[in-house]
Amino acid sequence: MRQAGPRIWLIVGDKLGDNAQVNVLAEELGLPSERKELRFKAQWVHGKPPFKASLHHLDLPRCDRLEPPWPDLIITIGRRPAMAALWVKRQSGGKTKIVLIGRPKRFFDEFDLVIATGQYRVPERANVLKLDLPLMRADAQAVAKATSEWGERLATLPRPLTAVLVGGATKPFRFGPVEARRLLQQVRQATGDAGSLYVSTSRRTSLQAADALAEALPANARFFRWTPEASADENPYLALLGTADRFVVTGDSISMMVEVVRMGKPLAIAPLPKDQHPFSGLSEVVAARLRAFMQFQPVERILAQVAPSLGLTRDFTSLHETLRAHYAVSFLQEGFPSHAHSFRDNANDVAARIRGLL
Repeated sequence: MRQAGPRIWLIVGDKLGDNAQVNVLAEELGLPSERKELRFKAQWVHGKPPFKASLHHLDLPRCDRLEPPWPDLIITIGRRPAMAALWVKRQSGGKTKIVLIGRPKRFFDEFDLVIATGQYRVPERANVLKLDLPLMRADAQAVAKATSEWGERLATLPRPLTAVLVGGATKPFRFGPVEARRLLQQVRQATGDAGSLYVSTSRRTSLQAADALAEALPANARFFRWTPEASADENPYLALLGTADRFVVTGDSISMMVEVVRMGKPLAIAPLPKDQHPFSGLSEVVAARLRAFMQFQPVERILAQVAPSLGLTRDFTSLHETLRAHYAVSFLQEGFPSHAHSFRDNANDVAARIRGLL
């Protein structure tokens, strides 16, 4: 029997920050939905499979089943889940509508709504909705629970407590041992070694960078090394969101920056250095004119080969400036902002747009 109301799938992968945005939209939409969690073959856990409507990259025995009855709507995010969503749409004869958070690598017209936040370069299209910031919210109940459970462990640390949340290398940025040690030097200059530090790595932090951080820690710092096996009880991230007085986040980590701002905490962004390329001096103005003159996707592919720093589909600098313009955010070399601003996302507006699809 056909269920009452639309059948909605949330197709998610292994990236917690990405999945959090899908959760926000599902919560704001307020309709029953079914969560489909995907797991990927070993070579595609960190690698990028060719973008096509396919399940070839999935470790199917470990995935939730994708089978009829097909959904009316899919909400998804990221390259690998989006490929599975496209496969489902084609199995349904095109009846399934797809809402994608982010930017599709291909097949723009097959996505019914593309929700692109400030870091993505996307063309002006009828099926594109542009937002300044990602749809991320730290789970208030989880933060409160972690804050309570970690209360005794964090209460003894001298104030102010500065949380240093570390990401890692991602195009176009590098973050190895040299950059890790430089980060701690900059943090110590900004804090004057007052209070205490809690340095926490994350999924993208390399082993070598984490080792360098551990070796260079000042006496007033504690350190958490992220591993896939670490339990929620061992990871201080949520407790720090609720407890720390101020934050340093490396500029590659969009999810952590936005969640800190969402909590109303002062944030200092630590920009990461960019990889150098022989064509890196090519003017951004030239790239913009090429995009305007030619179809968007072919230009992106050309730029990715000729000048990678211009061909990227994410613009971190724009996101940093948006945060600095509207919230209590500084760059680390400027010191810490003295106060914080309240945060508002556009989830309700996006949910209204999705209801229009249904």
